Amino acid sequence: MPEVIELRPADSCRWDLVALGEIMLRLDPGDDRIATARNFRVWEGGGEYNVARGLRKCFGLRTTVVTALADNPVGRLIEDLILQGGVDVSHVLWRPYDGIGRSVRNGLNFTERGFGLRGAVGCSDRGNTAASQLKPGDVDWRQLFAAEGARWLHCGGIFAGLSATTAAVAEEAMAAAREQGVVVSYDLNFRPSIWKAVGGAEQAVAVNRRLVALADVMFGNEEDLHAALGYELEGVATDYLNLDLTAYAAALKRVSDDYPNLKLIATSLRRVKSASVNDWGGICFASGHLFQGEFLPDLQVLDRVGGGDSFASGLIYGLLTGRDVELSLRYAIAHGALAMTTPGDTSMATLSEVEGLVTGSGARIQR
Repeated sequence: MPEVIELRPADSCRWDLVALGEIMLRLDPGDDRIATARNFRVWEGGGEYNVARGLRKCFGLRTTVVTALADNPVGRLIEDLILQGGVDVSHVLWRPYDGIGRSVRNGLNFTERGFGLRGAVGCSDRGNTAASQLKPGDVDWRQLFAAEGARWLHCGGIFAGLSATTAAVAEEAMAAAREQGVVVSYDLNFRPSIWKAVGGAEQAVAVNRRLVALADVMFGNEEDLHAALGYELEGVATDYLNLDLTAYAAALKRVSDDYPNLKLIATSLRRVKSASVNDWGGICFASGHLFQGEFLPDLQVLDRVGGGDSFASGLIYGLLTGRDVELSLRYAIAHGALAMTTPGDTSMATLSEVEGLVTGSGARIQR
């Protein structure tokens, strides 16, 4: 199969991947519930950032993040957590703090993991954050993509829906990346709560359609394709163990035909048996072919948050290092699975663990 993605040479770029998005402080009550907890453990997390963090910490690639933080102790805690993950912070924009967060603040995300029949619960507190106030012109994209050099840009619908200006920032970044030959990926990642105050589902569809037209790679499941892009997907089962591959392939082909710029469309697949046990796999559409990775049945889940982001970073790692689509999909499934066996939004897996699962799980690829 011919190469799907054309990449800039690694030795001509400072960065393997640039992520654009908001990074929040996650407060985790552990085995307790948010409403009754007396102690919280803190992590950093954000849909776009998690991909950069996984690529750096697990896979050893060079990543940086473009975001904004309020310059106070919470912001500096988030910075310290980012540095522990090895992601570069030279493109973080620091905003003056007014003492109480009236003009700008840092986002908080309270998340309980769930267990058995009790599903995971998230409660975000992210209004008026520094990242949501980013606007076109705040970042010198030419300096980042041309002078420093980058091979890949990753953004998504969570950042695009934060405010009336962030979609324009994403569009500016994606257009600038394409001008410099940087591969662009976009994760639809539809969240009703994100879009509620900025136009709802109708606005989400309008914005995502505009941004997907600037991407080379798109991540998103069938729910995202419906809610974030407006597709009616008849015949595509939600029970992934009985997934109708013919119907799914037809649906993804429709998206591919409508967006000829897309070289690859990928999604993780999850069948939720309980909050603690999922069947886990992945699928992608590239060069007119549908690729499905064999499921990992009865995956024991400690913390499901960030599994899709780790799936994305595993796939991107495979493509950045010259693997073909089949093998890249194996890396995606393995890394996503391992990320859900540890707490927090971000991956704690090692490359040797991922490769052990890739070679030993029997996850053959069907086409």
